[in-house]
Amino acid sequence: MRKYIATLMALLALFAVVSVGAQAKLKDGFYFAEEAEFQSSGWKYQVVLQVKGGKIVSANWNGINSLGLEDKKTVASSGRYGMVKASKLGKEWHEQAALVEKYLVDTQDLSFAKYTTPAGNTDAISGVSIHVKEFFDLAKAAAASAPVAKGSYKKDGWFYAKAADFDKSGYMTTALITVVNGRIVSANWNALHKAGGDTKLIRAVKGTYKMNAKQGEWNVQAPRVEAALIKAQDPAKIALTADGHTDAISGVSITVSDFIAIAAEALKAAK
Repeated sequence: MRKYIATLMALLALFAVVSVGAQAKLKDGFYFAEEAEFQSSGWKYQVVLQVKGGKIVSANWNGINSLGLEDKKTVASSGRYGMVKASKLGKEWHEQAALVEKYLVDTQDLSFAKYTTPAGNTDAISGVSIHVKEFFDLAKAAAASAPVAKGSYKKDGWFYAKAADFDKSGYMTTALITVVNGRIVSANWNALHKAGGDTKLIRAVKGTYKMNAKQGEWNVQAPRVEAALIKAQDPAKIALTADGHTDAISGVSITVSDFIAIAAEALKAAK
């Protein structure tokens, strides 16, 4: 029995050393990951980790959306998300997210699996009733990726802007840009409609926008423009034609000047 206990303790000690060693392999820098698709709620989660001395020193959980709005933390902190009324804890989404972020920094547990429901709830983090699986899945994916290379922008965060008015088609262009380590890592192009209801992106996905271009519907072409901005890192580097189109991005026939202008406006706060 004593031999068994001694062997077990040795294995546990070895596991602890291996775990610490694996964690220590993280290079200092910033790490980023985001979900592949928008959820049915309209949100797509993102996670940013900062590593110093081989340890996670900060975690930032946020979300972009197909709703033409600011990032989720901004929406929640302004009282527009409405979780306080729906939650027995009386805490808004951004307040609970902060507790989840702190838990990861305190525990360094990228392999978190203490879920109590299939949806990803947990009892392991006090004051948290939201699903946390999305966060830990993305944190793990971020840590497994390469650090984000240093970019030219002075401020990190989520930068949002929208047009001053609706255009002739009844749309108001929006841009939500994510910057990590001074680099654009995500660009979200959308538009609100003057009649309310679904955004341009949602209408295109549903098939009610009905552009029917050879290069694809609006929701197919828009991501190509977003990807081009991420590659260029500067809206000014995307060449436009006199009528607001571009020949610089393959598979794009839609007008892009509105997005380029609003993206530039959003990024002013990052410079």
